[in-house]
Amino acid sequence: MSKKYLAILTIIIAIILDQVIKIYVKTHFVLGEEVVVFNWFKIHFVENNGMAMGFEFGGKAGKLFLTLFRLVAVTGIIYWLAQNIKKKVHNAVIIAIALIFSGAVGNIIDSVFYGVIFDSSNHKVATLFADKPYGEFFHGKVVDMLYFPFIENAILPEWIPFIGGDEFTFFQYIFNPADAFISVGVALLFIFSKQAFPKEEKIVKE
Repeated sequence: MSKKYLAILTIIIAIILDQVIKIYVKTHFVLGEEVVVFNWFKIHFVENNGMAMGFEFGGKAGKLFLTLFRLVAVTGIIYWLAQNIKKKVHNAVIIAIALIFSGAVGNIIDSVFYGVIFDSSNHKVATLFADKPYGEFFHGKVVDMLYFPFIENAILPEWIPFIGGDEFTFFQYIFNPADAFISVGVALLFIFSKQAFPKEEKIVKE
């Protein structure tokens, strides 16, 4: 398979998988509902108004800025991907960049469209293509559901400064497939950093 088609296939599969899971959760779960798969893995439906890990950013204006920034960023990522395809870099690098692009696009779809195709998930299951959607274009909420509390409700030792005795959960963040694709892509770039960011050969003058 050529590197171009490898990238396209990776992007198509990743975006479809991301959106299928998000739409399923959105149309089958009430906001805050949780299903325990294992003690260390739960499906917990939340929505994210802002940046990754649930951070907020400047209200509606900040949300619009963040979405527009993501659109600009994916333009740069697709250019970066195209350049690496031309250079015929290692397949792992192609997959890594394609996954980062897919993750960014997956969350952009939520931000741009979910506000006008879904109604609210508060106290009821949302409807796809609802008559009365909860928001507007570019102000949709990102759907998160993957929760891995490997250590939950533990108490930190008293001898730890400032936070000793506090309740502790690892890993406490709830994320989605798009976030996971970005993380895997970054990890692959780190592992294959020599192929992704090759040093230019120095020309030694005799």
